[in-house]
Amino acid sequence: MISRRDFLQVGMAASALYGAGGFGNWSRLAAQQALTQDQLLQFDTVGNVTLMHITDLHAQLKPVWFREPEINLGVGAAHGKPPHVNGTDFLRMFGIEPGSPAAYALTYVDFVALAREYGQMGGLDRVATVLKAIRADRPDALLLDGGDTWQGSYSALKSEGQDMVNVMNALGVEAMTSHWEFTLGIDRVTEIVENHLNFPFLGANIFDAEWDEPAYEPYKMFERGGVQIAVIGQAFPYMPIANPGWMFPDLSFGVRQERMAAVVQEVRNAGAEAVVLLSHNGFDVDRKLAADVPGIDVILTGHTHDAIPEPVLVGKTHLIASGSHGKFISRIDLDVRDGEVKEVKHKLIPIFSDVIAADPEIAALIDAERAPYAAEMAEVIGTTDSLLYRRGNFNGTWDDLICNALIAEREADIALSPGFRWGASLIPGADIRREDIFNATAMSYPEAYRSEMTGETLHLILEDVADNLFNPDPYYQQGGDMVRVGGMGYRIDVTKPQGSRITEMTLLKTGELIDPARSYVVSGWASVNEGTEGPPIWDVVESHIRNLGTVSIEPNQSVEVVNG
Repeated sequence: MISRRDFLQVGMAASALYGAGGFGNWSRLAAQQALTQDQLLQFDTVGNVTLMHITDLHAQLKPVWFREPEINLGVGAAHGKPPHVNGTDFLRMFGIEPGSPAAYALTYVDFVALAREYGQMGGLDRVATVLKAIRADRPDALLLDGGDTWQGSYSALKSEGQDMVNVMNALGVEAMTSHWEFTLGIDRVTEIVENHLNFPFLGANIFDAEWDEPAYEPYKMFERGGVQIAVIGQAFPYMPIANPGWMFPDLSFGVRQERMAAVVQEVRNAGAEAVVLLSHNGFDVDRKLAADVPGIDVILTGHTHDAIPEPVLVGKTHLIASGSHGKFISRIDLDVRDGEVKEVKHKLIPIFSDVIAADPEIAALIDAERAPYAAEMAEVIGTTDSLLYRRGNFNGTWDDLICNALIAEREADIALSPGFRWGASLIPGADIRREDIFNATAMSYPEAYRSEMTGETLHLILEDVADNLFNPDPYYQQGGDMVRVGGMGYRIDVTKPQGSRITEMTLLKTGELIDPARSYVVSGWASVNEGTEGPPIWDVVESHIRNLGTVSIEPNQSVEVVNG
């Protein structure tokens, strides 16, 4: 539960900055009322600069369902603060009515019923309509992409990200930063950046490992509304830890706080009157960075897929979280005068695909990009009786399905599935198409390995991932959500130090405690080790679904969370 103090802090901040209902009337509409495009796009323009932010698309060109997390725990100073507030607590914190469009878009509460009521969200043809409406009001509005754009779908995998590059060029993006882009391999990234991208690929924290010098443009200066705006790029800091370093061997990353402070000072010295950080650090990392590095006016944060309907203020820095998978666009108006930002006004615009009209030009481009793969993507592999979702700190039903497939198809005792935050949802009764499987698995190192691990090794793996997620210092939170497990249960106390969070590891098929000295057959996928062998995970999952015909996932009670 959130504390009364945290509730009042957020409520008072929102009221002081934006007035009651500051994130738009759409949040307070009753479920029975019809949304309109005009309502979603309504905005009282202020100041002289407009930013538009989209992030963590994960190559989703078309509308999707995407369930927000039921569990998103904050530790240390972040405990009980956005984005680590969920469900009914989230609704109360932001004054959102249960059953409303905002409740559906922003929480998991009554997700299936509201999904049937309000439909899918996203679609870059609908995003294009929103962008055109904003530009009609503010012609020089600046569109910024927070990264994780070129990975996460069948067509992006097959085209090596080219489908997304072509569409983002057409949308008029003016700068981006990165994370999963590098899993295409450094040669492909270089080819795209040098030959196909119409805008800067920013990364102040990416260095040439050999020469210890910047590898990409750190920032871009824009003149908007008669003032100079600096956009600094910050790529995901932990690339070689969370993803295969052998795919980009000559690059080094990191938060590089001192470097960021120096770049902020550099752009200020160059005449920047507003400083915007286009970041893929993750929300808690950006919250700490905002506290430690003065001079940043706005952080457009990404990576952790959080959607927060109001900015979070840290000192004088406004943190904006714009969700993922194309569900939202953030519009931020700045009043920049006398060399500083005087006012910030923000709206998180939900992309309800049944309400916002598709832009014909972008819709045609999307269809053309998908056409070579349309038949393969559309093939129905099975159906689901269960809600399939991934996002959340612990096991989601998509990864339960993947773990079941690994155990059945690879004849394993235990399965491990990485805690990726990307992957669209499916509601009960939906067909499972090949495209849906790839939305949860499409990546460049998909091999489903089969090996033996001791109980001690399994414990070390779980402890290591848990520390990446629950270390109280955000700069040590280096991964996604918790690794998902199949065939095994465990108990986790998120308040304990590394090495003592995970206890009572149990082999589910026998009920016996995992023996540290015993070896178990383990199957998993997405190993960062070069040369991993095995069939691609999508083939494993497709075979399993075909064998089942209809997927039904039992509630997973194998993970007991203590002090969460």
